[in-house]
Amino acid sequence: MELRVKELCKEKGLQMQELADKLGITRITLTRNISGNPTISTLENIAAALGVTVPELFAAPKEGVITCPHCGKSIKLNPEK
Repeated sequence: MELRVKELCKEKGLQMQELADKLGITRITLTRNISGNPTISTLENIAAALGVTVPELFAAPKEGVITCPHCGKSIKLNPEK
C-alpha cells in the first residue's frame, strides 16, 4: 500500500510538520503512520486535514504490477503475447 501523503502535502503547499501539527501528532508519528499500516481512523484524519477523500490518499496502481498481499513486494506481470 503506497500512500500519496507527501505528494498531496506538496500540492497543498504544506510541510509534513504542518500536517502533523494539524493532526496534533509529531512528524515522526505521522511518518510512521504513513509508512506502516495506518488504521481507517488515521487515514480519515489525514484525509480531512488535507481536504481530500481517503481514496485520494492512495497511489494509483502501476499497470502490469501487483503487490503481494503477504509480503508487500511488487510483482511485475508479463502477459502472454
